[in-house]
Amino acid sequence: MEKVRFTKELMEIITNMNRENSVCQFFIPGKGRFTLVFQEEDEQSISADAEANPELKNMIQESREQYEQGHGMSTSDLLKSLTPKDFV
Repeated sequence: MEKVRFTKELMEIITNMNRENSVCQFFIPGKGRFTLVFQEEDEQSISADAEANPELKNMIQESREQYEQGHGMSTSDLLKSLTPKDFV
């Protein structure tokens, strides 16, 4: 069991995990023992999902076109536009 004292050490452990090296136990002083389990690698990109789903592909294309035409809103603008009435 590895003793982890710094965030960098934990990130190295996570980076080195893969399908063959999928379980890691470590100890963080003051917190306790942890078991980290790597469940699966995400090999599929959004483009692969879009190719597999024509409706998603169309939605992405329409969204890009709207953005290019200036019909977009930032997350901040969206949050500013919401009022308590929107959540009733």
